[in-house]
Amino acid sequence: MRISQLAERGGVPVATVKYYLREGLLPPGRATSATQAEYGDAHVERLALVRALLGPGGLTIARARTVLAVVDDDSLTVLDALATASAELPGPEADVEPDLAPALAHLERWGWLVDPATPALRHLAAALAALEAAGFEVTDAHADAYAEAARRMASVDVETVPDDSRGDAVRVAVVGTILLEPVIIALRRLAQQDASVRRFAASDAGEQATSRPQG
Repeated sequence: MRISQLAERGGVPVATVKYYLREGLLPPGRATSATQAEYGDAHVERLALVRALLGPGGLTIARARTVLAVVDDDSLTVLDALATASAELPGPEADVEPDLAPALAHLERWGWLVDPATPALRHLAAALAALEAAGFEVTDAHADAYAEAARRMASVDVETVPDDSRGDAVRVAVVGTILLEPVIIALRRLAQQDASVRRFAASDAGEQATSRPQG
């Protein structure tokens, strides 16, 4: 197919496809002349993946390029690929290097096996420090509840990774890690709304009824 057809199937302008090609997010097509190239179904699939990483995935061009390089690298193990995908996820920024001790204490209590160099550890430490600075106490019980929920989600994530193809495993693990992050955030917000309605709606209605003028 021509680049115009690729753009049409991908639902983007031709200029966007050319931009992705220049940035190395899309592989070049098969050259048919000095100014023309042919593209295939693999380009359509890659274009959809690029749009997902840059859109719902929230990645920058540079981060998306790194993730796609991981997907394309046959030499990486699944663990290495997952580590790279996790490292490319945005996290809270800290003005100074956060104190890792509180986060490490939680991880030790939970018995989690993690790489101490992973950016996620610093993200957790920075987030805990921000909560403390805001006067929001995160008790061990509170942290444990969140950790158990996260552990269960992670177990589901890992169980969905195929083990019969290294390429498929890397793709599922990397793409799933990034694109499921917005799903988890959205589900938490919706669950908070549901829990809030169940807890406060009846009492709020009762207060409104008692405050209504009589007569």
